[in-house]
Amino acid sequence: MDTIDGMRTFVTVITEGSFSAAAERLNMSPQLASKYVAQLEARLGARLINRSTRRMSITEAGQAYFERCQYVLAEIDEMESAVGDATTAARGTLRINAPMTFGTMHLSQAIAEYQRGQPDVSVDLTLDDRVVDIVSEGYDMAIRIGRMPESALVARKLAPVRLVVCGSPDYFANREIPRTPDDLAGHECLLYTIASDASRWRFGRGTETHDVRVSGGFSANNGDALRLAALAGRGLVLQPTFIVGEDIRAGRLRQVLEDYEVEPMGVYAVYAHRQYLSGKVRTFVDFLAGYFGSPPFWECG
Repeated sequence: MDTIDGMRTFVTVITEGSFSAAAERLNMSPQLASKYVAQLEARLGARLINRSTRRMSITEAGQAYFERCQYVLAEIDEMESAVGDATTAARGTLRINAPMTFGTMHLSQAIAEYQRGQPDVSVDLTLDDRVVDIVSEGYDMAIRIGRMPESALVARKLAPVRLVVCGSPDYFANREIPRTPDDLAGHECLLYTIASDASRWRFGRGTETHDVRVSGGFSANNGDALRLAALAGRGLVLQPTFIVGEDIRAGRLRQVLEDYEVEPMGVYAVYAHRQYLSGKVRTFVDFLAGYFGSPPFWECG
């Protein structure tokens, strides 16, 4: 048995959760996969996996070896890719996860334009406002909107995101326009429930800071649902300009509190590895970085 093959088999067994799933991925029989791991254990003189008829679990020694194997195999793959051709054309299926509203409003068209230049790449796009685990759920990358926390994942900023407060002309017909953030206390505010503190809106102006508690009779976990509620005159909404910018330009929504700023966010491409990217991920991320523009096109006008 080649040591590298044994390491790949072992890592795949742990990643897939079973010998049968690993064997299917590696195009070998479960018996051969089990044999490779057993030979690896014999060579190392340590048990890596505890097996029973119903389940398997990794040992403490196996966990340490698994982490080192991942690093070694990634280095080998990167070396082989560099020696072969660092500019290999993109091909295969690119699995992407993205937020619902951003995906429908802006990402789908971007994908269509990308594929005109990369016809060998198929795209499988899943729209979901839930933050997924891209590694365990099998995505090549994700698009995320927000302020990125420290993470083992790589996050490349593609565009800034600016948030504004706005409401419809019908809503303001019988209400005073808020001049300061404190005036929001007298208004119906539409709340985005995915935010860490949906009822707290924070603003700044110069050295001033305003931390305002808001409330209202409608909340949702989707930005486009809040936009539609605002268009219907249901209340004020705090949303990114990539969602409400066109409505503001067309006069369907009116921006207020223009002199105050909300801490900006960003559109990020998130993926698992920095140094070893497949051609399909690398070319798509590079394409998006240029596609949205600086400032992004949804800010124009």
